[in-house]
Formats: sequence, structure tokens, C-alpha cells
Amino acid sequence: MAKKGEQLTEDHQGPRHILAERAMSTPEEGMQATPLMVMFGLACAAQAGMGSRPRLDLMARSTRIASSMRAKLNRSAQDPHRRNHHHQHASKRAMSGALGLSQQGVELESIMRSVEGVERKTRIVCTLGPSCWSEEGLGELIDAGMNVARFNFSHGDHTSHAETLNRLRAVLATRPHKNIAIMLDTKGPEIRTGFLANKDKVTIKKGSTLELTTDYEFLGDETKIACSYPELPQSVKVGGSILVADGSLVLTVTEIKEDGVVTQANNTATLGERKNMNLPGCKVMLPTLTEKDEDDLVNFGLVHGIDYIAASFVRTGQDIDNIREVLGPRGRSIKIIAKIESQEGLENFDEILAKTDGIMVARGDLGMEIPPEKVFLAQKMMIRKANIAGKPVVTATQMLESMIKAPRPTRAECTDVANAVLDGTDAVMLSGETANGDYPTEAVSMMSKICVQAEGAIHYNELYQALHNSVLDTYGQMDTQEAITSSAVKTAIDINAKMIVVLTESGNTARLVSKFRPSMPVLVLTALGGTARQAEGFYKGVTARCMGSMIGTDSILFRATDLGKQFGWVKSGDNVVALHGMVEARSGSTNMLKVLTVE
Repeated sequence: MAKKGEQLTEDHQGPRHILAERAMSTPEEGMQATPLMVMFGLACAAQAGMGSRPRLDLMARSTRIASSMRAKLNRSAQDPHRRNHHHQHASKRAMSGALGLSQQGVELESIMRSVEGVERKTRIVCTLGPSCWSEEGLGELIDAGMNVARFNFSHGDHTSHAETLNRLRAVLATRPHKNIAIMLDTKGPEIRTGFLANKDKVTIKKGSTLELTTDYEFLGDETKIACSYPELPQSVKVGGSILVADGSLVLTVTEIKEDGVVTQANNTATLGERKNMNLPGCKVMLPTLTEKDEDDLVNFGLVHGIDYIAASFVRTGQDIDNIREVLGPRGRSIKIIAKIESQEGLENFDEILAKTDGIMVARGDLGMEIPPEKVFLAQKMMIRKANIAGKPVVTATQMLESMIKAPRPTRAECTDVANAVLDGTDAVMLSGETANGDYPTEAVSMMSKICVQAEGAIHYNELYQALHNSVLDTYGQMDTQEAITSSAVKTAIDINAKMIVVLTESGNTARLVSKFRPSMPVLVLTALGGTARQAEGFYKGVTARCMGSMIGTDSILFRATDLGKQFGWVKSGDNVVALHGMVEARSGSTNMLKVLTVE
């Protein structure tokens, strides 16, 4: 298919429009517009189109901004064929450009309006740790808005994690209508520095020479330290960078030896033992699943009935296949979230997306592997593609980092969370904020408030149209099940339905309804507890209930409308759209769409 957008000319005024499809390019390589314009790019384009107009409305309606941007790009296009092609599809692409940015105009009333009691659509993932793993702490996280409990297997052992999980399930037993998904986050492959001769720390000074040896028995000093990665000499190139201790020390490779590399320090830093190392832009020859990961999946994940796996450092689609093979038939219902943490993962993103159940934008390690100023571009690209594919996407790392020690977040952190919601993320994640922070409950509560506020700026009807058009533009057509779920959401919009009800076995119909981002609540009814947890855990805007029996469609739908009344979603006379997809393992099996009137 033709590429979306046109080449920008050099005479374009104001800041360059940095676009998601070119996340790995440099400014000299040229810029190209894509369906998802970054927020400030849209704003700058709108400002450029308004001349000297003094006020820049960042939250103006996306279709108006996108149309203005497309017109500007069209005028600057040099290729007549491309210009004509662009003109023919202007309407569709304006809507595609709105994807993730379909915001309503913001007025003072919107800013001052309280969001107390407004239901949140975006899911919240909380990492469990010492700050919250008591029964009291877990209960507070659940009540504050946690949807997914993340067990980080980079720390702890099976015994400690099992104890935490047992406490969590004991707390959930007192809250029977809370569906909290359990996610196992694998440790994944890692490269670390070795041990030091004096067992203390060493200071590496700027400009000094530091040799890295693959002999991991070597006890290091300020001139030479060990590295745990045997293929280091084969992976790096002279002139390449090596980042140590989360980037606190940056090294440039000056010489490659048989058993190591020689580097020069770009800055002064003090290092302890066993610090992490990153090789930006290099193809690392380590398996995605280590022996420890396989043990964690089989002897903890399968034994304890987890719902999701967050697979660290996924780099190819084959990595997903390998994980499914390890899980085997016992783990066929477990969903896999691929963590994209490297340039290689970005380069192979499309094949990974096709095979995984969801995506995590793991910005921490990704910011070590690609230039940090490009991470937001990668985030927008991944969210947009996941939205179009209908795969849930989680935005993670340092979202409210300051709340590890402070009771309130910075304004920049609030904006970061809000922008992720506006980009289209299904979920946002807290790491140290809940695992070992001083204010775990407050962090969840604050994140929930930010999400609700950001969701209030989205024009959902425009967003539906943007998604619908983008799916057709990307794939050419929809399959039967997707077409029916899209029609259900469109019907709900057209008849002003107050609720969508989904009867499901696997949760696939619920996922597809969530994909099209209905403004009204989505109630998912299922006989399976795992499906309820997975749906409410990561499917945006979904509330799930596990029914004792799914026999008798009419009685189930009556129960659904009764629940809608209890939740305050519907009243007598309101319209409800219902979807029935009980045999979803077979293609095209979502076969019932009903419109009900609440009695």
C-alpha cells in the first residue's frame, strides 16, 4: 500500500515534525508524515497554519488539525502522482491521523470539572513488592484502582512470590467482584559487569581507558573489569557505545580483542559490582528465554494459574513461538505481552505484533538501546500499530517515578501519563512507585485521576471512525468477527446505547469491542474466571463478571441489564447493544448482535 503522508520540504517553518514511522531516522535522512502525528507536531502544524494567532490550543479537535496538516503537506508535496494519491484518500487519512489524538476542545469548565466518581477506562498495572505486599497494602491497591498485579521475577524467588500471591487471593476473596489479572514478568537475558578485587567500588574517570574482558572470573579494578557476555567482541564495533549501570557510565569502543574490548570513558562514574550493561544498536546473541525464565514459567506460572506473561527483551516473532512451546497445552490460555526493549525489537515489531497477545512499551531499557529523545516516537508508533491490530498495549517505566519518595508527582509526570492515554494506550504501569515506594496507594490513586482526566478529552465517536478507517487502510478488509464487533460499536453510537454487553468464552469478542473504543461501558459476561480477569485486566473500558452458568441467552441478557442498573449505567427505556460470541475459537463465530431496550 502507498505510504501515509508526504515528504516535508526544507522550507517548512517552525520545529521539525518528527514522525512515528521514522523513529529510528536522523533529521538529515528526511521526515515523513504518518497516520499518527505526535501531539506537539500537530500543535505546531496548527499554529503554523494560523499565522500569528497568539494562543495554541493543544487540545483542538483532531480532525480539524489533521485536515489542516494534510493540506499543508499536500501543498508541499513535489511528486504529482503522490499528490493525487494523497488527495484521493484525504478524508480517510485525516481520520487515520486522528488515531490516538481525537480530543475534544478543552474549555475552563472541563478543567475545573471534578472527575470524582467517573469510571476509568485505562487499566493500571501495579508491581508488587515490600511496600504493598501485606494484605492491608494489597487491599488498598485494589481499592485505589489496580487492575493487574505484576510479579517481577527479576527479584525474589518462587517461595516469596507464592506467599504474596496467596495473600493477594485472600484479599480478593473478600472482594468477589474484583477481577485482578496476575502477570508474571520474566527476568530475561542480561549482561552485567563482574566482581571487583577490593569488593568495593571503582571510579572510572573521563578519558581513561577501560578494558572489558569476557573472563568472568577476573576481579576488576579501575582499568579492567569483567563482563558476563561471552560474545561481546563479536557484537560490538569500534566506535560503538556501551552503557553501564543504567547509562551512568558511557564507554566508546576503541579496540576489539579476542577475549574482550578496549574502551574509552566518556564521563566520570563510580561503579559497584555486577552492574547492568547495554549495547545500543547491537544484535545481542542471547536467548530471550533463559533457563531461569523457563523454570519460572513452568514451575510457578503454570502451577499458580497466572493470566499473563510479560516476556522481557522480545526481539523476533520466533521468541513468542518459543514461549508458547514452553507453556505447552497447559498454558494455552495464558496471554503473552511482548516487552519491546531494544532496537532489534523495534525493527521486527510488525512480526512480533502479529504473534503476540499484547505489547509493553518498556521505556527503561529501550531508552538505553536507542537515543532517549527517540523513545516517545517509538512509543507512539507501537501504540498506534497495536491499536489498529486490536492488541492491548501497556506503557511502562518511570511514569510517576518521583512518587517513590514524594506524595505528589511532577507536572511532567502527569503530562506523560496523560499523553500515553491520548496516544491510545490500554494500560499504564507503576514499577518502583508501588513495589518499594513510600506512597504506593497514592500513586495508584493519582494515576487513576490522570487517566480519567485525559479520557475526558477524547472524542470517542471520531476515534471509532479513525480506528475503523485505519484498519481498512492497513489490512484492506476485516474478518467476520471484527466486522461484527465494529458494527456493534457503530450501532451503539448511532442509537445512543448506554451499554454494550458481551457474552464470551475466550474473551476475544471483548478484546475486539474494546479495540473500537466505545464511549459507553462494556459489560463482559463469561463462565471462566481467567477470561474475566484477562478482559478486565487489559481490555480498555471493560468490566467483567464471571457467571455461574452461561445457559439461556435471554436470562443472561436480563441479568446483564440488571447489573447495568446496579452500576448506574442504564435505566428503563435505555438502549443496550448485546454481542454473543460463545464459540470464538472458530473463525467468524461471533454470530449474534441484538439491540435491547431496558425494561
